[in-house]
Amino acid sequence: MADRRLQVFYTVVKAGSFTKAAERLFMTQPAVTFQIKQLEEHFNTRLLERGHGKLKLTPAGEIVFAYAEKMLSLDEELETRVAELTSELSGLLSVGASTTLATWWMPRVIEEFKRAHPRVIPRLVVGTSQLTQQRVLERELDLGFIEIATKEPGLEQEEISRDELWAIFAPNHPLAKGKGKPVRAEQLAKHPFIQRDPGNGIREIAEAFFEASGIAPEALEIAAEIGTLQGVKHLAAAGIGVAIASRAALLEELRTGQLAAAPLDPPQYTPFELILPKDRFRSRLIMTFADFARERIQTMERQLPSAEFFFGR
Repeated sequence: MADRRLQVFYTVVKAGSFTKAAERLFMTQPAVTFQIKQLEEHFNTRLLERGHGKLKLTPAGEIVFAYAEKMLSLDEELETRVAELTSELSGLLSVGASTTLATWWMPRVIEEFKRAHPRVIPRLVVGTSQLTQQRVLERELDLGFIEIATKEPGLEQEEISRDELWAIFAPNHPLAKGKGKPVRAEQLAKHPFIQRDPGNGIREIAEAFFEASGIAPEALEIAAEIGTLQGVKHLAAAGIGVAIASRAALLEELRTGQLAAAPLDPPQYTPFELILPKDRFRSRLIMTFADFARERIQTMERQLPSAEFFFGR
């Protein structure tokens, strides 16, 4: 229902270019340019400065953008509110998740939610906890699941569960001789360490684990810095180094003997945080999924095998 010219203008600003906006809107670039020109003629002023491959809002453009954002948000809210009264849950749901949560937890949550609500189209966007937080703040995502406790004022955050972190290494690694005996930071620091990428929640917890034992993260011998959990597990299994990972993500490799693992001493846990943007309308779909995910993740965490199951303690 919102003015098409405002929709196009808003998308151009968010995308940062006419070309990208055209792709998102499934329009031709000349059509996008025409819509912007019409809007500028309506207000009798230039809204965008174009130069050196970049777009910049004029003072008038900043005002129009701010109101366009509010109007499009209200338009979305209106459509959703009416639809909720007349139909079952449906539509696109944009969910962000950190790499650990996206690897094991979220696919299971989404599978069960999709079976209960087949008309919903879940869209899972994977990134570091830091990147996911930023995307939710910028309202590119409806909600997110991360592993970093944050005090960002623009977000509502709730710790909904947690998982224990274990050290992982190749089955023939010297630490594997301990047969699951908890390992201290000093023991891990004697071996090349496979680090996660900056902004990753487990990286922050791992660095704090070493620092608590007087070991500066920069003093570690870094074997590699990997942005994917699968990559970390692969290198650890190949004997490239040791690493720290979430217990739930290790179940298959421990069962098949591809990896060996041991709890940390003292025990370390990664929190699972649900984040939502503050002061934004939340549809019944968003809140239903948030409640569903909270309950399922908590149930799944309670059902995970303990260290005693794997290591006989």
